[in-house]
Amino acid sequence: MSKTIFQGRVAARQARASGAESEATQRRVPVGVAAAGLVVVVAGGLAVAWAAGAFSSGTASVNGGLSAPATQPVTLRSLSSQTQVSATLGYAGSCTVTGGGGTLTVLPSPGQVISQGQAIYDVDGGSPVVLLYGTIPAWRTLDSGVSGTDVAQLNHDLAALGDASASQLSSAGWSQFSSATAAGVQKLQASLGISSPSGSLSRGSFVFEPTALRITTVPGSLGGPASGPVVTATSTQHVVSIALDASEEGEVQVGDAVTITLPDGSNTAGTVSSVGTVASVSSGSSRSSGSVSSGSGSNATIPVTVTLKDPSAAGTLDQAPVTVNITTATVPSALVVPVGALLAQSSGGYAVEVAGAGNTRRLAPVTVGIFDDTDGLVQVTGALAPGEQVVVPSP
Repeated sequence: MSKTIFQGRVAARQARASGAESEATQRRVPVGVAAAGLVVVVAGGLAVAWAAGAFSSGTASVNGGLSAPATQPVTLRSLSSQTQVSATLGYAGSCTVTGGGGTLTVLPSPGQVISQGQAIYDVDGGSPVVLLYGTIPAWRTLDSGVSGTDVAQLNHDLAALGDASASQLSSAGWSQFSSATAAGVQKLQASLGISSPSGSLSRGSFVFEPTALRITTVPGSLGGPASGPVVTATSTQHVVSIALDASEEGEVQVGDAVTITLPDGSNTAGTVSSVGTVASVSSGSSRSSGSVSSGSGSNATIPVTVTLKDPSAAGTLDQAPVTVNITTATVPSALVVPVGALLAQSSGGYAVEVAGAGNTRRLAPVTVGIFDDTDGLVQVTGALAPGEQVVVPSP
């Protein structure tokens, strides 16, 4: 967790403590409340109790008819600060394949995966449109005598498919449409069922995309013209997309480890792969974040992308709601108490109430560290030892 975010959390608690000093009762931080700011703190009753001598830095007896309080032990353990957000599991990227003319005679089905060297669709009863891998789009006919980056993409495709020798293509020049290229194209066309392979690729007979395509929709129709959008597709890579509140941007960084809870309740690991820098605004509650002022009736968010460490864990889920726990900081050996044990002092800072033998209690000032919002725990330092019991709200 960044220092700024941490200080903001502590300041929020201290502000609430100062604003509540006129109240006559003492309140404790509820166990289940998120540590990011929805914390009920000790009011003026704490100061009154101190003035009356109910607590001291030493040990005070409270056997005067009071029942034993609810307690939880102080523990020494590894603690991670986590941010829990809602997200959507789907497939990365999107593209639209536009027809180059003719009549559609074979079309794929939604969900079908088209890989390198396979036909996306057919026109005119036997002219397949083949998928090749490359970042430069297909924009011209590829034939003997041409050269360029698009030809280099074609040559690498032919080598990867085993339709041409990499050494022969390299000798002629990867960016050259050579005789080795023509022979490779003929072999590719024959594998696609073309009866008279030409050894060249006319514009519209092939498509360059960076990776395999997973068909999402098929706007084209059999017997219809191969013009305009024929199919839309995504990649085959699962990603989790998060619309993160812009005020939480500082809590998430590329490389952060996450745990993703899938719709069936199972968990799988992931990593934050990108964090956007431009906030978008949608209708909602009024929010303001950093230099982004969303104005009245709006909510500013930034896009965050998470990749799965085990892609197979997502199966075929698409546009599925998931929950992501993002680990923003870890302390391997920390004194830990429930968040509900924290008492905000009227003079600032925090303390915990320690229950001792014979139902005695003492108030121990503490400095707070990182928060685990998911489990309702907080790191503390002070006059505490593992195994001591701290008072928490009664269940």
